[in-house]
Amino acid sequence: MKLFNSKTNQIETFKPIKSNEVSMYVCGPTVYGEAHIGNARPIIVFDTLRRLFSALGYTVDFVSNYTDVDDKIIQKAIHENVDETVITKRYIEAYENVRNSLNALSIEHNPKVTENIEGIVAFIQELVDQGYAYDVNGNVYFRVEKANEYGEISKQRIEDLLVGARIEAESEKENPLDFTLWKKTDQGIQWDSPWGKGRPGWHTECVVMIHEHFHHMIDIHGGGMDLKFPHHENEVAQSRACLHHGLANVWMHNGMLNIDGEKMSKSLGNVMLARDVIEQLGSAVVRWMMLSVDYRSPLNITDDVVETAKIEVNKALNALRQVEIKVQLSNLEIKEMAHTPFYDAFLDAMQDDLNTPNAMMRIFDVVKAININLRVHELKDELFAQYHDLKAMLDILGIEHIYFNVSDELKAIHQKWNQAKVDKDFALADAYRKVLMEANVL
Repeated sequence: MKLFNSKTNQIETFKPIKSNEVSMYVCGPTVYGEAHIGNARPIIVFDTLRRLFSALGYTVDFVSNYTDVDDKIIQKAIHENVDETVITKRYIEAYENVRNSLNALSIEHNPKVTENIEGIVAFIQELVDQGYAYDVNGNVYFRVEKANEYGEISKQRIEDLLVGARIEAESEKENPLDFTLWKKTDQGIQWDSPWGKGRPGWHTECVVMIHEHFHHMIDIHGGGMDLKFPHHENEVAQSRACLHHGLANVWMHNGMLNIDGEKMSKSLGNVMLARDVIEQLGSAVVRWMMLSVDYRSPLNITDDVVETAKIEVNKALNALRQVEIKVQLSNLEIKEMAHTPFYDAFLDAMQDDLNTPNAMMRIFDVVKAININLRVHELKDELFAQYHDLKAMLDILGIEHIYFNVSDELKAIHQKWNQAKVDKDFALADAYRKVLMEANVL
């Protein structure tokens, strides 16, 4: 298994901390609004990675959080004159619906910031005690200049960042790069702390939730490319300061999403809600489209990309359906068979830094082989093995397939259709054929 590590900018052989176990944390959403289609990409990418690890025999401990404390949440609650929990509950449920509709595996551990305040306060206090953080009138900041390895994830130097840093008028920070660990506030949800009432800063939350669940360095930390800096960089800086390790061995970032060549943004008016796209296209097409390009590359959604995804995923699902139909019309059952070299080639591609485009080519190879075997009257064991290969490949990609059941009534019509052809009653044969085609049996 090889993965691209953002920390080293290299593809590396994956070596888990514990044999046959994978600890993985993926930054979840800040729940102040509906998930857009860009939010679906990390869901799909890291769900696919998790499925691959499971197929390879690993036990995966997968954690993804909910940021349920944020200025945008507070402002929305004030605007609607409701408690913040009303807002966060609404959009957590909406996000879960998106995950479920994308056929993503359920996540057993979804920590929330509000459930970890005590640990966050204690962590910040430890940073203050060690001189890595300082309190100014109830606001607590992290001293970036004390982080000797700052920039290891984003490959940015403190000197270069300082040149481009915005000078804040009357800033209380010692350094413009210092980031907020605790924010003093008298508006919205807040907690008591040694520095007064306030709420935590965004960058501290994930570090604490990772430590609370895993209690040690983890194998993989994932998220979108937009989180590499400053969020993930700031996570590592705090972890090194307080926990004395770099938080994760491998850092993975999925590329961003464009709509017709333009970066998706509210200002451009091209934001597409995930639930609307999934409802329109279906989870199989959305997942196929998202995985049709390398996960680290930008994905440009166009009409052509969508149409190609529809055609390709239908070819794969139709091959499974045709095997199921032929087996049932022959009054047989699909035999359990061992995997073939088609499956091994698929896994080889997937283990090459989750190379889904190459893996999809291996899917087309087995689909072609299935279609050739379907033309032969006799049902061979080779066909059953290829069927199981294709099902397993699609399952790793998260493409759901529902077994096509041919009813007794359709079986009877199929027999009558064959008999009508033998009797050369072409009008009756055409009528039966129309019924079978409408039922997708032909």
